[in-house]
Amino acid sequence: MEEKEFLEDLIRKASQLGIRLSEEKAHLYYQYMELLLEWNEKINLTAITDPHEIILKHFIDSLTALPYIPEKSNVLDIGTGAGFPGIPLKIVNNNSYTLMDSLNKRITFLQEVIKELRLEDIEVVHARAEDYARNNEKREKYQVVIARAVASLNILVEYMLPMLQIGGVAICMKGSQIEQEIVNAKKAIEILGGKLETVEQFKLPESNISRTIIVIKKIKNTPNIYPRKAGIPTKKPL
Repeated sequence: MEEKEFLEDLIRKASQLGIRLSEEKAHLYYQYMELLLEWNEKINLTAITDPHEIILKHFIDSLTALPYIPEKSNVLDIGTGAGFPGIPLKIVNNNSYTLMDSLNKRITFLQEVIKELRLEDIEVVHARAEDYARNNEKREKYQVVIARAVASLNILVEYMLPMLQIGGVAICMKGSQIEQEIVNAKKAIEILGGKLETVEQFKLPESNISRTIIVIKKIKNTPNIYPRKAGIPTKKPL
């Protein structure tokens, strides 16, 4: 795809989310895509390699979370993978971002993207969420924790809520079939100190692809026993 076509497609779709992208900002996404495709030949970063699909299913999808992120927040992106949603959000958002992933090869890729795009106030952390939350300097220190397509909601909240300070929000980016997940997660959300605040379903621009954003507010401290050791939340969800 030529850059001109890429910019037009991205800017048009972003405008349908209410986001005005300058050509300068849109060019950063083009650079990001080129790096993603280049590195994807060496390490498995994404199964989506068509530029039109990258625009819609990675960049635009990531940007749907923007309205739920308060200004002047520090944001933790858990299980960021190839940088989604954190890097697309950071390009248009002045908040401080921390991208966390458990695979070192992806960390190296993310550091390269940050360097090439000259992004500031963003860091990359090589860790598992279960271990990171045991760091007293990080536990309950974030105002926003976000995750995109990481785990079932009843598992995911055990990764996210221990990181949030009281009054902060967990933003869970999901597909369309989430009713049962919400029911299954009700107990976990309560135990971990959260309160379900928003469930919004929508379609991505110019498509029939359904998405859901679930916002959970932290209303009380998470008990110190959570998160449990690595692997246990998956095997024995709350």
